[in-house]
Amino acid sequence: MTDIKIKRRCAVYTRKSSEEGLEQEFNSLDAQREACEAYVASQRSEGWVLVRDRYDDGGISGGTLERPGLQRLIADIEDGLVDVVVVYKIDRLSRSLADFAKLVEVFDRNGVTFVSVTQSFNTTTSMGRLTLNILLSFAQFEREVTAERIRDKVAASRKKGMWMGGVPPYGYRVENRKLVIDNEKAEHVRWIFARFLDIGSGTELAREVAKRGIRTPRGNRIDKKYLYRMLNNRAYIGEAVHKGQSYPGEHDAIIDRETWDRVHAILQESPRKRAARTRAETPALLKGLLFGPDGEAFSPTHTRKGGRLYRYYVSQTVLKHGAGSCPIGRVPAGEIEAAVIDQLRAVFRQPEIVAGTWKAARAHADNITEADARTALQQLDPLWDELFPAEQARIVALLVERIDIGTEGLDIRMRVDGLRGLAHEMMAGGLGEGA
Repeated sequence: MTDIKIKRRCAVYTRKSSEEGLEQEFNSLDAQREACEAYVASQRSEGWVLVRDRYDDGGISGGTLERPGLQRLIADIEDGLVDVVVVYKIDRLSRSLADFAKLVEVFDRNGVTFVSVTQSFNTTTSMGRLTLNILLSFAQFEREVTAERIRDKVAASRKKGMWMGGVPPYGYRVENRKLVIDNEKAEHVRWIFARFLDIGSGTELAREVAKRGIRTPRGNRIDKKYLYRMLNNRAYIGEAVHKGQSYPGEHDAIIDRETWDRVHAILQESPRKRAARTRAETPALLKGLLFGPDGEAFSPTHTRKGGRLYRYYVSQTVLKHGAGSCPIGRVPAGEIEAAVIDQLRAVFRQPEIVAGTWKAARAHADNITEADARTALQQLDPLWDELFPAEQARIVALLVERIDIGTEGLDIRMRVDGLRGLAHEMMAGGLGEGA
């Protein structure tokens, strides 16, 4: 009697780490498949047949199991559609011993045999498993040694000042694997460093950068964090950095050493001190708008005690004639400014103000609805705290004509044309860019 051979469905899996050469008519994946199909054909007498589905992963590392082709193969194994997995070499399936152990569990659980064409063994035997683990250990060892060689080469190249890839710093472009100055963007870099020397504030600098329309190479907005990364990037003084150590670079510097040292002298100062100095130099929110019960203007002033900054508005009457010459001689700046802002926020929610703003804005743009005007005015409430101090002062000056302070409270006189202009600005999205 002739032996009845059990049909064994064979799935060929192929993988290539890089995408180089995949576009060729006959590539590495095709070569692997041809060898595996020939092996399956040689075992036809044992009942081996090739499944129609292809399980290929081109340009994907063997260090992960998250590969589309491999995941489809595992799914088909779990569904009972595969009996034998055939590969050209073991490391085509996995270069990680831990990952391969997971695959072997899947194979065993579903009664699937694993075969390597160029390394003849079978995982159904204990000797095959031992040989397999030994080979995988060497494959993983080779992978780790290769990674160490690459890291050592990158480190040696960085120490020589060479550019080793990645996104080039703003102001440079890459030519022939070297950093070359982009003259137009380099001027922006020089302006940013020089302007930071003048104002000493990343927040104010971000606002001015936005007004100038300077954006990242990808067209994104440049914020404060991006600016501080630029101000701390030693590539701008012609250096290359590797693991915190600086080395002379092959590229030309954009910023001279004197400017760099002056900028970093400011950066080393406490951010709290720099912020306090910026606030002291920022125009007071109610300057020129606040008047006392006697009709005299209030002037902004400040003093320092114990390292803290205290701001006030003082009556001109008091400044000229001394304390007691005015019923309200001095008010804390923070309190009076907060009271004015609270009243402005309440004004924006009044239906008659919304309707009036819409009518005024409609005279210049027919497509503006009352809902648009309401939304624009309501945006100021959550947006206010994100605006720069100078931007807040500009808006208050735009909206408020005069503020009279008395023993009974505040009387705010609004500018109708200013309200219309602000609504236009917000509906156009211009206000948010200052935040």
